[in-house]
Amino acid sequence: MLAVVRFIALVAAFLVINIVVFLVCVIRPFHRRNVHFAGQSYALMGRIMGLTIKLRVNDSVDTENTPYVFIANHQNSYDLITICKAALPGVVTVGKKSLKWIPIFGQIYWLSGNIMIDRNNSGKARDTLKLAARKMKEKKLSVWLFPEGTRSYGRGLLPFKVGAFKLAMETKQPLVMVTASTTHNKVKWNRWNNGTVIIDIDAPEMVSREKSLRDWMEYFHSKMEDKIVALDAEVASLDQAK
Repeated sequence: MLAVVRFIALVAAFLVINIVVFLVCVIRPFHRRNVHFAGQSYALMGRIMGLTIKLRVNDSVDTENTPYVFIANHQNSYDLITICKAALPGVVTVGKKSLKWIPIFGQIYWLSGNIMIDRNNSGKARDTLKLAARKMKEKKLSVWLFPEGTRSYGRGLLPFKVGAFKLAMETKQPLVMVTASTTHNKVKWNRWNNGTVIIDIDAPEMVSREKSLRDWMEYFHSKMEDKIVALDAEVASLDQAK
């Protein structure tokens, strides 16, 4: 019974939130806070799903004055209401071009100022990174990428692709790691309390040419894996104490 009520409530909330976010994006198209507003709005659905979402931001992160390259783990469809909460003011994301065909949500994604990439065309993908670099320089926007390139769906942290690290190195802007605790098999629709999700925004790090891109990819992949383990242990302790 709870699953049915929750589904109806989630659909209703999703529709209302999309309408509100769409109107805001129409009123102020491509505004630097649109992605942040959308992320905060979608995160409200976490309450319907019985999730407590805790966001921690390192004190040295300042998106108002410094553009960053953000990298985050990409787990499943629940990312829309969990890790998207970590999209700070001044952040835009890089996503699939096909998203624009999703009614309302696709238009929101575009009007929010996000960057759309054609993954089937390597030439256009390179142009997208150039566009991202230009936005970082001219508008002081931070760019958020999922370096795995796709959702992991319980397969652990997938290998990273090079784009985010190349962007950070070429723009000479710091890279910031965003890590969410594991959500795979965490949400049960018939369970009232689905526990805690912790999202951690780490301190910025420069991606210098002292290491190769591959070395940086391996470094951050290992660091994010360790962070996931630590966050999962912390979540287990918090949920057990409830």
